[in-house]
Amino acid sequence: MAILLFRMVSKVITFLSAGALLGLSAGFSPGPLFALVLTQTLQHGIKEGCKVALAPLLTDLPLIVVATLLVQQLAGYQQLLGVVSILGALYLLFMALETFRCGLKEPSLEGAAPKSLGRGMLVNVLSPHPYLFWFSVGAPTILKGFNAGRPWAAVAFVLGFFGCLIGAKMTLALLVGKSRRFLAGQVYHYLMRGLALLLLVFALLLAREGLALFGLTLV
Repeated sequence: MAILLFRMVSKVITFLSAGALLGLSAGFSPGPLFALVLTQTLQHGIKEGCKVALAPLLTDLPLIVVATLLVQQLAGYQQLLGVVSILGALYLLFMALETFRCGLKEPSLEGAAPKSLGRGMLVNVLSPHPYLFWFSVGAPTILKGFNAGRPWAAVAFVLGFFGCLIGAKMTLALLVGKSRRFLAGQVYHYLMRGLALLLLVFALLLAREGLALFGLTLV
């Protein structure tokens, strides 16, 4: 009984950690929503920046359901799932490269929209990143948790992702509101480089999983 409990807790922690890593990366990586959080905070205060940070929670939930149901239909097609996993690995590799590059330069506010939560939701809906993430990485990970008989692991992944995604953007709003020097300091640059390295590791693991579905193994 104790061993089963330990395995269950271990699996939940693994999925929670994966979701947290991806959420942190998405939360701190510069992009349309990132710029909107900065703009709202600088122009209207911390409260408005935090409102923008909540946009993914409202726009991504329906997408999660649709993506999970569609990916589930491919459950009997191992090679198609392998393709999805490899695409997810490539997407994570792209995220790692972009995150590393962003750590070498200062974030830009150019083109940021100055509105509130509704504008944040629109920006997130029109961005391709949520769709790419949930179809190639998020939904397969959720299904993996359910297929392993660990639904709480899948729930932990989603909670970890949204908790760190929203938490990161709210933290950004607080830091920008309290100290505008943060984005010009070394803390931001080191943070982005560390997240890029972790994303690279996660991309390699996902690629190995995809190749395994084709009957290939990496030494």
